[in-house]
Amino acid sequence: MPDKKDFIIKDKRMFAEGDPEKQDQETKEETAKPSNEEVKASESEEAAAPEEDKTDYQLPKINFATFIFSLNSSVLLQLGLIDDPATGKKTKTLPLAKQTIDILGMLEEKTRGNLTKDEENMLKNILYDLRMIYVKEKG
Repeated sequence: MPDKKDFIIKDKRMFAEGDPEKQDQETKEETAKPSNEEVKASESEEAAAPEEDKTDYQLPKINFATFIFSLNSSVLLQLGLIDDPATGKKTKTLPLAKQTIDILGMLEEKTRGNLTKDEENMLKNILYDLRMIYVKEKG
């Protein structure tokens, strides 16, 4: 749920009474102060959040290879070859798998000439494997 204090409403309409700049300032002041209900709601959301959300996770270093491996894992999940971590079940969503494979193909095309030889070979091999698995699954 978006927090209302992050939004600034600026009305640029001309009014018959009052200065529009003064009205803008009043609007900013009103939106900058959260109401008591908003403060209580945000406190209750924080209290209701599980402790897991506050834990620092060790994530891998982000680079081109980890990005491609992430998309590869998504396709394997969408093809129903690995369990969905949220449900623990395998679900097959072929249109979504095809779209993700197409995204990898677009990345191969758009990054041509800008990748290291290892990155280029990795992307080429992953794409080949995923396309073959997709054709087999589509049957």
